[in-house]
Amino acid sequence: MGVIREVYDDLDTDVEFEKFEAAVNDKVEQMGGLADEETAAMLIAHELRDEEVHGIADIEPGMEDVKFLAKVVSIGEVRTFERDGEDEDGRVVNIEVADETGRIRVSLWDEMAAGAKENLEVGTVLRIGGRPKDGYNGVEVSASKVEEDLDAEVDVQVLDTYRVEDLALGLSDVNLEGKILDTGTVRTFDRDDGTEGRVSNLSVGDPTGRIRVTLWDERADLAEELETGQSVEVVDGYVRERDGSLELHVGSRGAVEVIDEDIEYVPETTDIGSLELGQTVDIAGGVIEADGKRTFDRDDGSEGQVRNIRVKDGTGDIRVALWGEKADADVDLADYVVITDVEIKDGWQEDLEASAGWRSSVTVMDEAPEGAAGTDAGGSAPSPPSDQGLGAFSGDGSSGGSSESSDGTSAANGGSSSDATATESAGESVEFTGTVVQAGTPVILDDGTQTKTVDTDADLGLGDEVTVSGTETDGRISAETVEVHTGAQR
Repeated sequence: MGVIREVYDDLDTDVEFEKFEAAVNDKVEQMGGLADEETAAMLIAHELRDEEVHGIADIEPGMEDVKFLAKVVSIGEVRTFERDGEDEDGRVVNIEVADETGRIRVSLWDEMAAGAKENLEVGTVLRIGGRPKDGYNGVEVSASKVEEDLDAEVDVQVLDTYRVEDLALGLSDVNLEGKILDTGTVRTFDRDDGTEGRVSNLSVGDPTGRIRVTLWDERADLAEELETGQSVEVVDGYVRERDGSLELHVGSRGAVEVIDEDIEYVPETTDIGSLELGQTVDIAGGVIEADGKRTFDRDDGSEGQVRNIRVKDGTGDIRVALWGEKADADVDLADYVVITDVEIKDGWQEDLEASAGWRSSVTVMDEAPEGAAGTDAGGSAPSPPSDQGLGAFSGDGSSGGSSESSDGTSAANGGSSSDATATESAGESVEFTGTVVQAGTPVILDDGTQTKTVDTDADLGLGDEVTVSGTETDGRISAETVEVHTGAQR
C-alpha cells in the first residue's frame, strides 16, 4: 500500500481516491520538490479535514472555507455593481443549492457569475468551495470555487411548482398555486434612504396548508385587486421568516396571477370546546353574534378599531375580537368563517376570548369544509344543544328553548323529560322557521332562541330564512316541505 493510500484511508471524506491522488501530485509539483508524496498528502488531508462538511446543515457562519456537494435548485439574475476605485463593474449571481440535509444560497462573483448565466442549469450537481457568512436569509456561502461533478448524485427533488408544505427558508424562484383566504390593505413606510415603501399581505392556502404572502411596492396593490376565494399562482416568490413563521414574499420580479382552477383548501382547525388559555390556533364555525365596529384612541394618539363576533362549532362557542384591518372583514350573522392564528386569552366574565390580530386571516366560506374540526365526517357540524341559539346570548341568561335533563334527553319547558323522550322517539309533526346557519347535510336552522337540525335535499345557503315542515324524531326534523322566505331564493 502506497503512502498516499495510507493517508487517504485515514480520512473521512467523500472525495474519491483518484481525485485525492491527483491533488497530491499537483501539490508536489507546485512545491518544486520541497515536499515528498507523504508531506503533500498530509497537506491535502489537512485542507480536507478543515473544509469538508457532511452536509449543508453543518455549515455555520464563522467557519473557514468549506467544501460541499449540492444540487442547483434555482438560479437568479446576474446583477452588476460598482466597485470603489475600479473602472470595471462587478457581477454577482445568487444560486440556490440543496442536499439531503438542507438548502443554502451561494453567491457567485464576476467570471463565475458570467459562466453560471451561460452554462449552469437547475439540477446540476456542483462541488462548491467558499466562505460561510450571515446573510439576509440566514447563512450564505460566498463561493471561491465551483465545479460540476458529473459522477455524483444528490437525492433532492427539483420542483417546478411548490406546495405550502414544500416551502423552506431561503427558497427563491418559488411558484405556488393556492386559494386566497384573506386580503389586506396597502400600508406605507419610510425607508432608510428617505424613499417611501409600500407593502400589503394576502393569505393563501392549498391542500397542504396555508402561508402569508407579503407584496412589496408595485405589487402591493394586488391585495386590493384580488378577492377572497380566487385561485391564484404566486410567481417568482422567495421565502423569508418573521416571528418564527415562514412567509412568501413577492417583489418586482414576482407576480400573483388569477388562474382558472379550483384549488382545494381544508383548514386544520381546533375544536372550540377544547381551547385553552395561551394557545395560538385556527378556529372555524358559524357566526351567531356580530357586533358593530368600534374605534378607540391608542396611547400614541393614533386611532384603532375592533369588532367582536361570536363563533360556534359543534363543540362550543367563543367570542372573537377582530383588531385593526380585520375589523373591516365582511362577516355577517350566519356566515361560516375560518379564522387563523387567533390567540386565546382571558375574556369578559372569566370566559375565554379569541384575539385576531395582524397575523390572522378571516375567511368566509360557503359551507363547512369536509373534515373540519367540530364537524362530522361528512363536513357538517353536529347539532348544537337547543339552548345555544342566537337568543342564548341575549344578556338575561334565558334561552326560551328546552332544558336538558341529567340523562341527556331534552324536555320542553314545563314538561317531563320522560314524556318528551317518548314523543320524540315516536316522531312528531312540526313546523319551524329559522335562519340557515349551516348549509350542507344536515342543514342547521336558528330562530334566535333555539337551533334545529334538518334533513333535506333543498339547495339552501347560509343566511336563507326558511320554514320547514316535517316529522321531528329525536330532535332531528325530516323535512317534507321547505319554503324560502329571504336569502338566495334558490
